Amino acid sequence: MTTTGAHQDTAGTPARGPWWWGRRRGAALDIGLGVLSALECAAEGAGFAGDAGLPLPVGVLFGLVVGSVLVLRRRWPIVVVLVAIAVTPAEMGYLMGFVGLYSLAACEVPRRITAALAGMSLAASFLVTFVRVRQDVAAADFETGSWYVPLVSAFMAVGLTAPPVLFGLYIGARRRLMESLRERADSLEQELSLLADQAEQRAQLARTEERTRIAREMHDVVAHRVSLMVVHAAALQAVALKDPQKAVRNAALVGEMGRQALTELREMLGVLRSDPVSPSPAARPGAARPAAVGPAATATPATEAAGGEDGPCLGDVEELVEQSRAAGTVVELLVSGDAREYAPEVEQTAYRVVQEALTNVHKHAAGAKVVVRLAHRGDEVAMQVENGPCDAAAADADLPSGGNGLVGMRERVTALGGVFVSGPTDAGGFRVSAVLPATT
Repeated sequence: MTTTGAHQDTAGTPARGPWWWGRRRGAALDIGLGVLSALECAAEGAGFAGDAGLPLPVGVLFGLVVGSVLVLRRRWPIVVVLVAIAVTPAEMGYLMGFVGLYSLAACEVPRRITAALAGMSLAASFLVTFVRVRQDVAAADFETGSWYVPLVSAFMAVGLTAPPVLFGLYIGARRRLMESLRERADSLEQELSLLADQAEQRAQLARTEERTRIAREMHDVVAHRVSLMVVHAAALQAVALKDPQKAVRNAALVGEMGRQALTELREMLGVLRSDPVSPSPAARPGAARPAAVGPAATATPATEAAGGEDGPCLGDVEELVEQSRAAGTVVELLVSGDAREYAPEVEQTAYRVVQEALTNVHKHAAGAKVVVRLAHRGDEVAMQVENGPCDAAAADADLPSGGNGLVGMRERVTALGGVFVSGPTDAGGFRVSAVLPATT
């Protein structure tokens, strides 16, 4: 039979006691009630033995055995109530009946069983009280109305039965409500923990994507500027004695490009210092709101500085081509269609594709002729950088390559929903092509 549930503590974690008791305190309470019930039934058993003509020890022993059944109220509350009903004619077990009905109503026993046993207890109490009151009225030899005995009997029966049943129903409902609230609290705690874990994962993903984007941006800035500086330095070394004026111009270009590279790096690092990575929502006490995902998750000041209005755009491609020409590379710029403004990230990506392609020419195709094509179409902008074969007579600048240039260009283009294609040409050169949507 199910227990009353009183063995569970308020924290929801039961402290195990002996046998079927959930807590030692519950065991002590039931044993104490059992002792009191046994003593009460023993005293009432002595009177029952005198009325029934039984030896006194038999009545006392019978009362002790019957009263001790109350110890089982948590394990078998139905048994306790049945025993209390059975000994009602002997006028004993009032404490056992009272506590037994409370335990029965408070536990998870089906309500039809509780109602049936409560009705049986009410009927037994009414009959016994009716007989006893009528005998007392007859012995006292005083006149009463016909209503007196039934009314007193009904009042006594209801007083012995209704209070424990109603109180037990209230306690049982309250206990079930508390358990339901505890389960909901545990469920909400698990959901919050899951949301915090997801927020931490999203924040970590956003940080990883941002680090990758910054590394790609720094690679584009450093690789192009330093490549041009190395090419100019090599030209400076070659003409230093033959043409001092040209050597002076090359030296000035090297210095200017170095200053530009330092300026761009300083701006980028300054943004990183001004926006340190904040702790994730899961690491802040009381923070339960999950981190955003998608483009908003990586919209940091670094992103805004790199892809906002102050970043490079398609209008700067002509200057980029002039820098490569100044380094001695033959570059032809062809523009088709009506030039117009695009989203900042589109213009920056187009600029970086051309920049990185020219950097690869400086690294791997010294002396090659380069054609840069820009095409402004209705809903897209296309760019292509194609170089011819290397000039064997040209001096190789011997620039190192990390192998990330093409990978970075492809990541930039595909991130905006564009198409990127690269590969060698039939003439022995190399071609880089990209198409970007006009809006993102």
